[in-house]
Amino acid sequence: MGKTTTTVNLAASLALHGARVLVIDLDPQGNASTALGIDHHAEVPSIYDVLVDSKPLSEVVQPVTDVEGLFCAPATIDLAGAEIELVSLVARESRLQRAIQAYEQPLDYILIDCPPSLGLLTVNAMVAGAEVLIPIQCEYYALEGLGQLLRNVDLVRGHLNPALHVSTILLTMYDGRTRLASQVADEVRTHFAEEVLRTSIPRSVRISEAPSYGQTVLTYDPGSSGALSYLEAAREIALRGVAVHYDPQHAHVGQQNNQRNMSEGIQ
Repeated sequence: MGKTTTTVNLAASLALHGARVLVIDLDPQGNASTALGIDHHAEVPSIYDVLVDSKPLSEVVQPVTDVEGLFCAPATIDLAGAEIELVSLVARESRLQRAIQAYEQPLDYILIDCPPSLGLLTVNAMVAGAEVLIPIQCEYYALEGLGQLLRNVDLVRGHLNPALHVSTILLTMYDGRTRLASQVADEVRTHFAEEVLRTSIPRSVRISEAPSYGQTVLTYDPGSSGALSYLEAAREIALRGVAVHYDPQHAHVGQQNNQRNMSEGIQ
């Protein structure tokens, strides 16, 4: 679905627009950490220590050297065992939420990159955030995965986080030359007119190449179609946030200090 790619490139885009952004890497593979050029070998303090050992989030967050205002809480391979270790801990579903609430550095956005399954790591992300951002690959199977994800969101909202809602859907890997991509895009826009961003992310070799250099596409090739698309998508997200914050009918949606905790979409 391009969820990690979307997380890091939206985060970099928002930071380049002047926001202070934190990426929390909750995937044991650590792909978001790799893409942001953050060291995440086993000895590095990571989000695992925050969830399992209650280490303060401030002690694991690292600045991203290529993009001012962008920060990352890395994932290490230790996170692979966190699902089992969390089972016996008190308030296991809300440990990330409490860590974020105790984090005192000013932030405008928090983007959480989830693993591709509904385990305790993903549940922690959905409890910590008010919004879910879903990247949808413009292929048929993505629509089937979307239905399951929405059921999971409803489940978490009903039992653990009443504020949780799908705020943003982003079409990724869009190839306008194929009829299937257009059909999937049309169907998603029909059913989720309010949530789908106008901007879609095209298939791009530059987007795929960037992580191998420890970069986002914004620093790897700023003039590429992929970089420009993510910049425009970030602009849409920022403008939506401003509109919600200043709309008195939706004042309850805004986070304190304009902070938006976003759980990144999963398959």
